[in-house]
Amino acid sequence: MKHHPDYNSSAEIKAYLETNGMAMQKKFGQNFLLNETARIKLIDALDISDTSSVWEVGPGLGCMTAEILKRGAKLTAFEIDHGFASSIRDFFEKESQEQRFSVVEGDVLKTWKKECDTHGVPQRFFGNLPYNIAATIIGSTIENGILFDKAVVTVQKEVAQRMYAPSGSDDYSSFSVLCQWAYTIKPLMTLTGGNFWPKPNVDSMAVVLTKREDFPRCKNPLLFCKIQRSLFASRRKTVKNNLTTYFSDSELAQTVLQKAGIDPLVRGEKLAIEDLLRLSDVVDASILERKEK
Repeated sequence: MKHHPDYNSSAEIKAYLETNGMAMQKKFGQNFLLNETARIKLIDALDISDTSSVWEVGPGLGCMTAEILKRGAKLTAFEIDHGFASSIRDFFEKESQEQRFSVVEGDVLKTWKKECDTHGVPQRFFGNLPYNIAATIIGSTIENGILFDKAVVTVQKEVAQRMYAPSGSDDYSSFSVLCQWAYTIKPLMTLTGGNFWPKPNVDSMAVVLTKREDFPRCKNPLLFCKIQRSLFASRRKTVKNNLTTYFSDSELAQTVLQKAGIDPLVRGEKLAIEDLLRLSDVVDASILERKEK
């Protein structure tokens, strides 16, 4: 069993990589969080115990993995880099033998659904998410109805701000709607580039997502996702114009907006989630009426 390098030392991590013929791959958005205090705060916010099941995306050499396993949780790590996957299997061989740790190797965007189908939805989700996949992995789980009791993610600061942006703000987007539909979202801390190695050129932010107990329902969740996305397709256009493009039918767009009590001249970012859910239900009913005629 190999021993992991000192996670607080960029020199030790670099030496480990060089000794083992490994290299950082920029395309995977790999950065190690060297700040031990921040690592502990992140896992404290995840609120786990020895009964918790956790997914971790992008464990790298396992600096956060070690902290999660220290709390006694059962952990599945998704890692795209073969060298890193091999290393953490060695580092946490004992936990693997205890059936508390496993690695799913490959692109998480292509592997998470199978893992979910096989072993079910975990209680917790954690990730220092590569900037190029952050919105995609969070959005795709929500769209597929996969909700975690609690998630803690570190993402590019601008992505985090979109997640909790209120309606009417410049940062409010389709992604904001998806996140706030499923979770209450609170910023945890900002992490400047100096907390990581290699040092990224942007600031990061950790946010805590807690599953909404009052998760607002709609008749057709998949339709809701499509409708709300269409309303942000062209931010400068009114909701009527965006819906007209979606339906290829100006009259239908006008009708459903009138039934939903929504001003056709407003823009999508002015609509609260409740407005969008109501509109989705009206659209669903209108489509059914047309099919019955």
